[in-house]
Amino acid sequence: MKPLAYAMALLLALPLTSAWTRDAGTAPDQTTDKAVTAMTTNTTASDGPWTSYEKPDAKALRSLLSPLEFEVTQEEGTERPFHNTYWNEKRDGIYVDVLSGEPLFSSTNKYDSGTGWPSFDRPLEPANIVTREDRKLFSVRTEVRSRHGDNHLGHVFDDGPPTTGLRYCMNSAALRFIPREDMEREGYARYLHIFNR
Repeated sequence: MKPLAYAMALLLALPLTSAWTRDAGTAPDQTTDKAVTAMTTNTTASDGPWTSYEKPDAKALRSLLSPLEFEVTQEEGTERPFHNTYWNEKRDGIYVDVLSGEPLFSSTNKYDSGTGWPSFDRPLEPANIVTREDRKLFSVRTEVRSRHGDNHLGHVFDDGPPTTGLRYCMNSAALRFIPREDMEREGYARYLHIFNR
């Protein structure tokens, strides 16, 4: 993808509603921040081996991650839309942090946002998600990070489906997909019930 086309794709991933909320006298991310705060308050991080995860130093991380994974998770990079591992993944399963293994998202909350990145309307474990203001790319966005891994995952926008109004736009390089059939073997059996609905 040419640099100009890539920049345009990034701009298209910005929330379309920010101009409307600004006209209404609301800060661009105020709606998103309120929704994210409501979703993540009064929760405690799920227990599991990820709660004792200790992040390695940069040198060790470079040996554990591919160059793209390092750029995305440690340097807050963004992978190319439609040219990443999970944008079109349709199998049942969960998405965990590529390093810590903490559960983050489920295929039951994944939807096609048309952006070319894996998108979810809510996290599987809200307590494993941390958000913070991001003022890069000429706008104010809400960055999403993993709590225990402290890795950049992507951004959350307030232009999602009616279920929550949120679009968690994630980078595949920050995630590892665990198919439903492998979840028990990999220690995530407690989440199998979500596929029985």
